[in-house]
Order: sequence, then C-alpha cells, then structure tokens
Amino acid sequence: MSRRASTPLDGIELVLTDLDGVVYQGPGAIPHAVDALNAARAERRVGYVTNNASRTAASVAGHLGDLGLEVAEEDVVTSPQAAIVLLQQHAPAGSTILVVGGEGLTSVVEAAGFTVTRSADDAPAAVIQGFAPEVGWQQLAEAAFALRAPEGEDGIPWVATNTDWTIPVARGIAPGNGTLVSAVHTAVGRLPVVAGKPEKAIFDAALQRFAVADAASALFLGDRLDTDIIGANRAGLRSAIVLTGIDRAKQLLPADADSRPHFILGDLRELDQPYPEQIVKTGLRGVRKHRSGDAEVVVDGSQVRLSKPGSAVDVVRAGTAAVWGTGTPIYALDVDPALYA
Repeated sequence: MSRRASTPLDGIELVLTDLDGVVYQGPGAIPHAVDALNAARAERRVGYVTNNASRTAASVAGHLGDLGLEVAEEDVVTSPQAAIVLLQQHAPAGSTILVVGGEGLTSVVEAAGFTVTRSADDAPAAVIQGFAPEVGWQQLAEAAFALRAPEGEDGIPWVATNTDWTIPVARGIAPGNGTLVSAVHTAVGRLPVVAGKPEKAIFDAALQRFAVADAASALFLGDRLDTDIIGANRAGLRSAIVLTGIDRAKQLLPADADSRPHFILGDLRELDQPYPEQIVKTGLRGVRKHRSGDAEVVVDGSQVRLSKPGSAVDVVRAGTAAVWGTGTPIYALDVDPALYA
C-alpha cells in the first residue's frame, strides 16, 4: 500500500496567517483564501497576525468577517499589541507616551494605562510609532524632537510596531511604516526596538495568545520573505510562502538560508493538498536533477535550466531547490529565465 503524501497541515495545531497579500488585497479577499482558512479552522485554531498598525483588532476581525471568515476579535494579533509588551518593559506604568500613528495604535496604548500625547513638549517617557495613512511630517517631527538626546545621553525609549518598507493596497504597492521610521532615524541617528515581523515579539505574542507551547506545531502563512518567512523561521515556526502577494520566484530563487520557507504554495487551496515530494537525482559528472510534480530543473556546473515544464508553482519549487542546493550565490550561476516566469 502506498503511503499518503503529507500536506502542509499535517502535525499542525495552530495556523497563523499574515493578511495583506495572503487573505486579502485591499478590501477584497484573495481567491480561495476564505474557504481554505475556514476549512482549516474546522480542525485546528487559526489566528491572524498583522504588522499593519492603522486598525484595531476589532476592525480587522470585522473586515475578515465581512469577507466570510469565521473569526473573533481575540483571533487577531496586531503589531501594536506586541509593541505594548515592549513598551511596558521600557517605560514606567501610566507614563505619557508620544504616539505616531492612528487609532489602531492609540487605542492599545490607552488600554494599557498610558497617557497619549502628540507633542514632544509634554515630556513623554517614550515614543511609539506605527503606520497610519494620516501620518505626516508634523508627527514625524514631534517624534524626532522627543527622541533627540542631549550629548552623552541615550534619550528616551523608541518602540516601532514594524518596519515593513511597503504595504500592498488596492491600487498597488505603497510606502510602509519602515519608510516613516527611516525618516525619524535619519533625523535622530537612532534605531527603535521593533515589535512586528520579522522580530520575534509578535510571534511570541501569538503563540502565547493561543496557548501553544511548541512553536514547531504552528504554521505561519506569509507572502514576504523579509518579514513573514524569516520571522517565522527565527521564532521556530513552520513557514509557508503563498505566491499571491509581494514575493514571487524572483525573490525566492536567491533567498538566503534564514529566509527559505518550508513550503511554497500557489494559493491557499494547497494547504490541505498533498505536497509533492522534492526528488533529487545525481547523474554523470555530478549533474543533478531536481523534480517537483511534473517540473524538472537540471543543475550542470553553473548552469541551472528548466528541463521539463510543470505547473507554475512546481517550477518555482524545483527551481528553488536546485539553486539552493548548489550552495552558490545566485549571481555566480547561469539561471534559465524560464524559472523566473
């Protein structure tokens, strides 16, 4: 009797997923995401993790519910929630905090017992910064004024919810919180403590929220290597990149060891489908053949070429396995352009 091929959900008790680029793009759901996540929820916990600090957990849950997902407010973990844990470690309880951001951040700061200010003249004990569409020069300037320390002193603590360089919206890719943090950094010559992906704090907060002791029994779904995948890997979670958002073959092929996912999915339908075995065969002169499904990629010296076509996602799986298996930086290889398609 043949053994059933495993799926990405085998052995998983908690599924955590990013939102932008995985569940939705702008206001609308990504095809197949809602049905796949509701099906996963029938047998395990499902949590939603977002670096976006512009909305409250309640508003995020409401949006997800409108899309058809079965979700409660406590199923949503936001970067402001993780940032508050860091803020409580660095600022006195009940102190005044200068907030750069919108309601998604101010509501969490106030709920933790801090007093919110928008002015450096109020002598804040710390600065906390997160993304909101209305953030502009005035808020960034106030943060810089508050963070500027007298010579020889360290200055007050600075916590950032996240440092994503970009954020996907309905009309395309827009600057994210990382660009705003960088503007303040340029002015003050300091870097913040960061709560959101790829830092460990937000993953630890999610595992604690859902009472999961073994990080390896959780699977994180993301669309970006530099935040989702590297962060999940650092935190000890299983990781899967979904090719419905920011990163595609062009980013996956040269990925370093720390940012390589355990699974590559075309879309979330593949969560509970058998994951194809990644087969490697070595022939004469050390020529290696990497096979995923019907796709086959051959490595002959520095040449990496697609020898047999297959589905788009299997081409990416075979291509990444081939490139990563060389142990050679991609700029030193001659890679078939068909692997980037």
